[in-house]
Amino acid sequence: MNRTSIVPAAAAALLLTFSCAVLAAGSPDDVLVENSIAKLTRGDYEADLQRVPAEMRNTFASDPKRITAMLNNLLIAKTLAAEARRAGADRDPQVARRVGLESDRVLAQAQTRRIEEAAGAEFDAKQAEFLLKAREAYLVDKDKYRVPEQVQVAHIVFDTRKGSPDAGLVRAKATRDELRAGADFAALAKTASDDPAAKNNGGDLGWIAPGRMDAEFTKAAFELKNAGDISEPVRSSIGYHLIRLEGRRPARQMSFDEVKDQIVAELRTRYVNEQREAKLASIRNDPNMKIDHEAVDALVYRVDPRVFGRTPPQSK
Repeated sequence: MNRTSIVPAAAAALLLTFSCAVLAAGSPDDVLVENSIAKLTRGDYEADLQRVPAEMRNTFASDPKRITAMLNNLLIAKTLAAEARRAGADRDPQVARRVGLESDRVLAQAQTRRIEEAAGAEFDAKQAEFLLKAREAYLVDKDKYRVPEQVQVAHIVFDTRKGSPDAGLVRAKATRDELRAGADFAALAKTASDDPAAKNNGGDLGWIAPGRMDAEFTKAAFELKNAGDISEPVRSSIGYHLIRLEGRRPARQMSFDEVKDQIVAELRTRYVNEQREAKLASIRNDPNMKIDHEAVDALVYRVDPRVFGRTPPQSK
């Protein structure tokens, strides 16, 4: 095996080892991969994994190919960094400043997480207080928690995007005649519909609410009155549809108990965001801040008018 790269040819057993290592207990100092000048530890992997959004980490860590790619990239970075140190690149003033700035960014992110975690814990400690606010929010904006009328429908679609609209309409009308003659809708959808999913679901689209589907499709679906009713051919952006009404649910008001967890979660997110922004605002608006405006102004790149043959616009 190439000591500086974890290659796919290194055998499936190696990939399995990496994927299992994420789940199994281990020490941060466990060496996962090493070459002649660099070592990659489990702690390095777990630290880099923090860059992946929290809600995606489990999915990421269950994919051996992604883990292998990450380990490859980390080992390459650590190897090049070790070579740079040997060459004295870390003693270059510009490089040293950039390293310091990257360190500051990582620490700033860590401190931001601490602020958010503290705000979340503070919110959780006041659950009773915020539950009352959640109820107030519900009463003030009850319409937000209304479930609109829904219909359950199935369809047979005749796609006209790659063919003649007239031909699609002819097919739709012919199929409508078969349905009038007693053909089974689901069975016909499996053989006649241009929707690939129809072969498995018989054209069933489940429950839909206004705004979810094409406007003309939705209008025709909600105009059907009784379960079993089938529309005339309906033109949408993709072609013609025959729509069958399977059921109808009236609009209803959701109770507070149904939505309280959602409202409390929204309040928690807002509270955490407000606490974080308040901290950032206190830094931006620090009354003890001193600014050398002349030095800052000198950072602005000045265009030499002789280069462009005209005078650049003056800042106001």
